[in-house]
Amino acid sequence: MRVDSSCLFCRIVSGELEAVKVFEDDLTLGFLDHRPLFRGHTLIVPREHYETLSDLPTSLIDPLFKNVQQVSKGVEAAMEAEGTFVALNNRVSQSVPHLHVHIVPRRKKDGLKGFFWPRTKYASQDEMLEVREKIMAALLGR
Repeated sequence: MRVDSSCLFCRIVSGELEAVKVFEDDLTLGFLDHRPLFRGHTLIVPREHYETLSDLPTSLIDPLFKNVQQVSKGVEAAMEAEGTFVALNNRVSQSVPHLHVHIVPRRKKDGLKGFFWPRTKYASQDEMLEVREKIMAALLGR
């Protein structure tokens, strides 16, 4: 497995660093962004280290985006959103050089305009765990 020991997301995948996980399988990991645009903002990463979408082997594109689709549905349902914004950056604006897809719950007139979005923080670890439980429940159809 390709791993970069200096990569923040590789360290999360390995368990060296903690993250609030909402989804995982053999190929990908989904966890709450610690500086969300809105509550429920989730990141999906391949477990192996690939810096950009261009670096990702074509055999992993389908499973990665099937999981992105599934988690997007879960985030939307869990957060009672009107939709989601799904995006990834390649190098420019990519804060961690490990491929990651953002899933952001959206509502009409939620204040996001262009790409200059304010970040927020969870009020507490308990709030973050509550959001995790909602997303995980939605993913399991509960």
